[in-house]
Amino acid sequence: MVMSRPAPLLPTDLKKTAILLDVDGTILDIAPTPREVFVPHSLRDTLARLWERTGGAVAFVSGRPVSELDLIFSPLQLPAIGGHGAELRIIAGEAATPPRLPLLDADVKRKFAAIAEAGPGIILEDKGYSLALHYRLAPDKERVVRESAARICAALAGTRIELLPGKLVVEIKQSGVTKATAVRELMTCPPFAGRRPIFIGDDVTDQSVFAIVPDYNGISVGVGREVPGIDFCFEKPADVRRWLEQVSRNDALATS
Repeated sequence: MVMSRPAPLLPTDLKKTAILLDVDGTILDIAPTPREVFVPHSLRDTLARLWERTGGAVAFVSGRPVSELDLIFSPLQLPAIGGHGAELRIIAGEAATPPRLPLLDADVKRKFAAIAEAGPGIILEDKGYSLALHYRLAPDKERVVRESAARICAALAGTRIELLPGKLVVEIKQSGVTKATAVRELMTCPPFAGRRPIFIGDDVTDQSVFAIVPDYNGISVGVGREVPGIDFCFEKPADVRRWLEQVSRNDALATS
């Protein structure tokens, strides 16, 4: 159930605020396949205004690689955490720092990719550092996808492999880094250091960030469902986009 309380109002001085945004399901509507996501032109304008008003302290926090985020949001190249924490770009337009993890082993990818043979509608998404199995087009395959992935993961006991369940998706990745570890690193670097973060996310992989936001006196905002650790909740990505636009134009309507 979505909380029926007002959206937070960012501090008047955005130069003291960092805005951290998950992408799929948070600022973009979930699409039938990962390649079909649509970025409204108005959202690009909003993000550009926020980046300018915060002095560069706006960042994506995504499971997608940074290079893919650049393509989706082109021509913007905002600061970004990619690959669930494997990649980090601190300054807009610059190259990402060296990755925190090697690419996921090709043999491991092939083992999990074989799950797609369970039937049509199971979509593979190779993110380099992880492999996602989407079954949004085949929801009846949820049990076989999740159970098969769990069996393969168990057979790889002793390796640094973990499963990330999500909304009609299961993802395999190497352990050792998370969105939260990357956010902690990001928050030590200018222009993010010393600011109050506002993080907006919608899925299981965002909960590690919700857990650390209080360490920075920040605000955690969920999308679509109430989960532990959030201060507010939007019903859908369109509500997030509308609120971000209001903030970018300095006329957000509610108090935090």
